[in-house]
Amino acid sequence: MTKQQVGGGTQSAGQGAALGVEQRSIDFVPPEERHGSVWRLFTVWFGANMQVTTAVTGALGVVLGLPLPWALVALVVGNLLGAIFMALHSAQGPKLGIPQMIQSRAQFGFYGAILPLLLVVLMYVGFFATSAVLGGAALADWWGIGRTPATIVVSAVCTVLAAYGYRLIHQYEQWVSLIAAVGFLYLTYHLLTGHHVGRVWHSGHVGAGTFLLVVAIAATWQITYAPYVADYSRYLPEDTSVRAAFWWTYGGSVLGTVWMMAFGSVCAAVAAKSFEGGSVSFVVGLAEPHWAFSLIIVLGIVAVNVLNLYGMFMSATTTLTALRPMRMNAGVRLVFVLLAAVVGTVVALAASADFLHNFENFILFLAYFLIPWTAINLIDFYFVRKERYDIDAIFRPDGVYGGFNWRTIGAYVIGVLVEVPFVSSTFFTGPFVKHLGGADISWIIGLIVASALYYVWMAPVARRVADASPRGAET
Repeated sequence: MTKQQVGGGTQSAGQGAALGVEQRSIDFVPPEERHGSVWRLFTVWFGANMQVTTAVTGALGVVLGLPLPWALVALVVGNLLGAIFMALHSAQGPKLGIPQMIQSRAQFGFYGAILPLLLVVLMYVGFFATSAVLGGAALADWWGIGRTPATIVVSAVCTVLAAYGYRLIHQYEQWVSLIAAVGFLYLTYHLLTGHHVGRVWHSGHVGAGTFLLVVAIAATWQITYAPYVADYSRYLPEDTSVRAAFWWTYGGSVLGTVWMMAFGSVCAAVAAKSFEGGSVSFVVGLAEPHWAFSLIIVLGIVAVNVLNLYGMFMSATTTLTALRPMRMNAGVRLVFVLLAAVVGTVVALAASADFLHNFENFILFLAYFLIPWTAINLIDFYFVRKERYDIDAIFRPDGVYGGFNWRTIGAYVIGVLVEVPFVSSTFFTGPFVKHLGGADISWIIGLIVASALYYVWMAPVARRVADASPRGAET
């Protein structure tokens, strides 16, 4: 096998022969190792969203006070908008052949990228924990055991899949997409025919602030995938078109998410407190046999949590190799994945019983930090550097991207700060919110400001860097 430099260490190239164990981590995937079909991006993101955590997020539309029809409209609008940014990241994988977050070094600098990386690791831990809570509940009901051992079992399955890596994850998501689609189609039928949905289908009072808050929650759900979308497209052939990568990713994510969020909203409307207090039990109880639907829920939780765990591993590796070069062999890889799973599981076991309330706060909290990052990353890729990067320099602190890019860091920090006056949450409400009827438009403000500042400050610099770079080093 060939060798590729990884943060100063070495990395065996290729996909391992033994059971398809992935040998690469954050390093560049050369053209001769590219494989797969772009349509598989659909099953990755459809499968990851066809699970009960997505339904719980959709339930917030009703829990926060919107009438069911308007909750559905807000969720659809939010997903259609948020998935645009999420899917735009997907094209970066085939073009660059590297994971999503290490590409941030081209914007923030070799060491400066640690700032968004740490925030993304926090995101992975939070989403892993919240999904593990629901997966543990489903497995506990199915096996008749305590939630603690059930949660540990679910996390262990995710650990195995994440340790094997890219190829097995794609295969798993493909099968889960089919199983979940059939199972939830049956559950959706029973939900709509077994409950009086007509009784809760009324227009009612619609507050503009609440409507925009639900739009923000749905958009944020999509955007929180942005830091790892390219991780699952980076092995695709270099000639994979931007259009194909975008639409297969967008279609899978929007279809799966809108279906599950609508399902969750209807559940919350017809079941009220019984869904909020025991969402897994309510869903499983919709149809017989209960064990089969408990299994489907567990499979769906594993489908999304293996992405969270794999992303945790990739981001932690990117951070630590910037501080200390290391050789990423199979043993080190397993240790990283196992430690990430332990941290996420411990947080899951310590989770508060007030699940929906805390989950709402968590995903809104993430938005304030992820929106400026995704804006900067996409503006850089599509408008500033226009897909041209010196891949070798991304792995070197003395490369053309430098150790710290203070222009980018400034645009990012300002993008976060300008959001603050428009924040509407249970732990903080900005001074401008009351003038907007309680609406949270912070994510829109952060997106616009970070994009504009980054383009103005970095476009001239990027042109000089591109002119100075060896032509053969760019991709």
